[in-house]
Amino acid sequence: MQNILLLSSTKFAIRNPEPFDKPISQMRMAYVTTASKGAHSLDYLDRAKKIFADNHYNYEELDLDGKNEQWLRDYMKNFDVVYMQGGNTFYLLRAIRESGFDNVLKDLVPKGLYYIGASAGSYVACPTIEMATWKEPNKYDRYGMTDFTGMNLVPFCVSVHYTPEYHDILKEKIVSFNYPVHILNDDQAILVSGSEAKLIGDSNKIEL
Repeated sequence: MQNILLLSSTKFAIRNPEPFDKPISQMRMAYVTTASKGAHSLDYLDRAKKIFADNHYNYEELDLDGKNEQWLRDYMKNFDVVYMQGGNTFYLLRAIRESGFDNVLKDLVPKGLYYIGASAGSYVACPTIEMATWKEPNKYDRYGMTDFTGMNLVPFCVSVHYTPEYHDILKEKIVSFNYPVHILNDDQAILVSGSEAKLIGDSNKIEL
């Protein structure tokens, strides 16, 4: 059974520390920080780790660079949940593919591994990461990525860090998009339990 939580921001956990049927604090977490290597600032990592400490998460940092699929399969046997931290979505997707972590997660998530994605970590769980190009198309280094196909862990897409200034551009993009899109502000998340997906946190669904 799939248990997937797609966040806009890690600060969601401050108000919603236990979204699953099993407390995250009782799980062993693999905390994937690879996307931070393409980020402009690492302040958000410090904030995330403080949130983890405040919520008593038992985690170990994991960098996908230099890893291979068999190593990751063996490594993930020690964990109940993977937390895919945000940063540069393109760098993260490249590392996921090069390491074979996409194959590992496609196998383990349906078998019960909990998946939490924050920002870029949410994008890569979707069928495509094209959403990362919508709001500020020239802001981020794409690290040579031209194929935006995501891991397809969920059948929909998300757009994160919503504020009203992005209303018009998102409305324009979504009209011609091939997938349903959930728009999330930093106090919202999409929880997938089995085949059911629901909005949690701030209950005011963002409509365009």
